[in-house]
Amino acid sequence: MKALVIISSDDERALPGFMWATNAIKHKWVEDVEVILFGPIEKAVADGDERFIPWIEKLKELGKLPVACKRIAELEGFEVSLQKYTKVEYVGKIIAEHLEKGYIPMTF
Repeated sequence: MKALVIISSDDERALPGFMWATNAIKHKWVEDVEVILFGPIEKAVADGDERFIPWIEKLKELGKLPVACKRIAELEGFEVSLQKYTKVEYVGKIIAEHLEKGYIPMTF
């Protein structure tokens, strides 16, 4: 099984997504995990929210830096700040490609 963890929430609801993704990678619960930040979480990360940055660092250490939505970042004007923490790309096609490859979406 492969998991596509999509984190959108910019509050404590995002934390289980980060926790699950980190542990799934660390303990090899599934074949692969990809993490996408899509929505309000992006602004929180761009602003350096300390609830989330340590989780992004853990994912980075495990070789799975999250991808954040470039379009949202462009529209809201925080693309440059967001790039300090994540890859910033257009995610619509990325999500579709992962679904096509059989990734199971998990949203938080």
